[in-house]
Amino acid sequence: MAGKLVIVESPAKARTIERYLGRGYDVRASLGHVRDLPKSRLGVDVDRDFAPHYVVPREKAARVKELKARAKQADEIILATDPDREGEAIAWHLVEALDPGDRPVRRVEFHEITKSAGLAAMKQPRAINFEQVNAQQARRILDRLVGYQISPLLWKKVQRGLSAGRVQSAALRLVVEREREISDFNPVEYWSIEAELAKSGTARRRSATFVASLLEINGEKAEIGDVAAAGKVMADLDGATFQVEDVRKRQQQRQPPAPYTTSTLQQEASRRLSFGTTRTMLVAQQLYEGIELGRDGSVGLITYMRTDSTNVALSATDEVRKYIQAIHGDEHLSDTPRTYRTRSRLAQEAHEAIRPTSVYRTPSDVASHLTRDQARLYELIWKRFVATQMATARIDVTSVNILAQRDNSQNQYRFRAAGSVIAFSGFLSLYQETRDEDAATTDEDRKPLPDLELGETLDLVRVQPDQHFTQPPPRYTEASLVRALEERGIGRPSTYAPIIATLRERGYVTVAERRLEATELGALVAGLLIEYFPDVVDIDFTANLEEQLDDIAQGRQELVPVLRGFYGPFSGKLASAEQEMQRVQAPVELAGENCEKCGRAMVVKFGRYGKFVACPGFPECRNTKPFLTKVPGLCPECESPIVERRSRNRKRFFGCSRYPECTWTSWSRPVAQPCPSCGGLMVEAGRDRAKCTRCGLTHRLSANTDAGEPSAVAPAGAAS
Repeated sequence: MAGKLVIVESPAKARTIERYLGRGYDVRASLGHVRDLPKSRLGVDVDRDFAPHYVVPREKAARVKELKARAKQADEIILATDPDREGEAIAWHLVEALDPGDRPVRRVEFHEITKSAGLAAMKQPRAINFEQVNAQQARRILDRLVGYQISPLLWKKVQRGLSAGRVQSAALRLVVEREREISDFNPVEYWSIEAELAKSGTARRRSATFVASLLEINGEKAEIGDVAAAGKVMADLDGATFQVEDVRKRQQQRQPPAPYTTSTLQQEASRRLSFGTTRTMLVAQQLYEGIELGRDGSVGLITYMRTDSTNVALSATDEVRKYIQAIHGDEHLSDTPRTYRTRSRLAQEAHEAIRPTSVYRTPSDVASHLTRDQARLYELIWKRFVATQMATARIDVTSVNILAQRDNSQNQYRFRAAGSVIAFSGFLSLYQETRDEDAATTDEDRKPLPDLELGETLDLVRVQPDQHFTQPPPRYTEASLVRALEERGIGRPSTYAPIIATLRERGYVTVAERRLEATELGALVAGLLIEYFPDVVDIDFTANLEEQLDDIAQGRQELVPVLRGFYGPFSGKLASAEQEMQRVQAPVELAGENCEKCGRAMVVKFGRYGKFVACPGFPECRNTKPFLTKVPGLCPECESPIVERRSRNRKRFFGCSRYPECTWTSWSRPVAQPCPSCGGLMVEAGRDRAKCTRCGLTHRLSANTDAGEPSAVAPAGAAS
């Protein structure tokens, strides 16, 4: 076989690209990294400038052997791994593992998997960027130094199976500190008073009424602290006249949001589609690598999905503007092409935002070729991108002040009502960004008010007092935690989903009503890390370290000095912790669910027949349940833990812990390692094989694993 060997990361991407390139190209998949640090030991020589010792994992040996044989027959080797630091490092590892000799090796980047982009990329080969490789190596080594040295300490002092990854621990601190804020919060009572009003003679038509809120009492801000104070106001308003004092009208302009980055896509998919971060990235990966579109073959529907840039190629901007003009008309097209500034100063501006590879592949056109998840996420990405070049929306906002006073009272009460109506929908006719559940309603979001005139007397329908209590800050959702990490400069687009997945899998957080709640175990681990390794969990320190990694990628710093700067203080704290950290009793094991009778967090207890789940409120609450053993992996439908169950005839099967809300089941036992092709959940398919529940491919498991779970002295996955 003579020709060019092109190596990408996944089989789906390989199939798509091979069809575009045609004869003379042999496109193969590496299935991710072909070399890594060993699982069973540190693998970093701290005394020799932190030299890493890379090995070919046993499960990758056959793949490397095949690629090596094909490389020997090729005239040229082209490395087309993903266009980021991880992809750059994979390309370098491929060169080291394949030993291409004097064969030319080129590096190309596919920011989108389409024929035009693919052919254009092949015309722009370059050398491997070793500054990016070093940045990835620095991150990997840092994570290994932290994870493989702190985690065993936690095993000895607390319990086995714990981990303390570098970025993961900083994220855990955020969740735990939020939990403490909630527990320390002292609610304060306050009352609000609203008046339901109507134009004179229209009060019988409830659709004609509107609500005004008490704003001021005698020119001072209304502060009503208890029921007695509320009662006095209510009594004073009995028989009061409500008169329009002021009417203000303005037009508000609303601009479309920027196209998606990894972070904003994860946040919006969480709010709008109820997708977890892992689910979002898996589906986005499929859309990027290629979807079979009938006669058109496999086509990548979106650009690369790991990005923190809002840049858009000029050709894509031109295309979407032509589409808007043709479909929606000139009035819905922005006057000039919009460009967006990336909020993060550390963003990799060479990347593009997440957008459809062609705006002419509309969601309705491709829906029949997509799964439900793919269709929903693609529609979100497509609409958001098209909206970026649509016209500004104009909203007419009206705010009204209303004075209320009883004839025999000296007290004057000022109420305020606001409403809005869309004067011109612009981009809102296609797309409207959702808001966090905790976001306050603005004047622009309220229903329209009737036409009111200055001095007009209004009919009172009713006055409604309501008791409130100040609320603690809300627990993080996956979306709000991603936003917090991004705002603080912790992690990068490729790390958000793995961080949250690790926190859940280690039992440091549980998810209740889509909120991340720190467990007692998570609080215990965070407390130990804060006490003995303050830098590891310090938010600013972690963010500064991320900046240093970016500096390495840009050639502004060298790898070894950055590692030395971290490891010197860290090794001293590690030695102190080994001596000073006392053995602590691990907290009560939480069952990961709340009691449906009283709402308490259920715990695992031991009885004469073994483990069972019980409410800690005994004897007031006697709710108990059978104990269900958790198995590796998360439910592919909703990302909840998977448990072992028994059928009526006592046959073992595996299902989602959220049954009956989620009905996913499998007769085959799930394994710990994700599918190397698509990242999906794999289940046992023989003695040493596992089959992916998502893409259907079968993979050989490592010979020294138990159901695909890596065996190691140091904890697998201890890195961030």
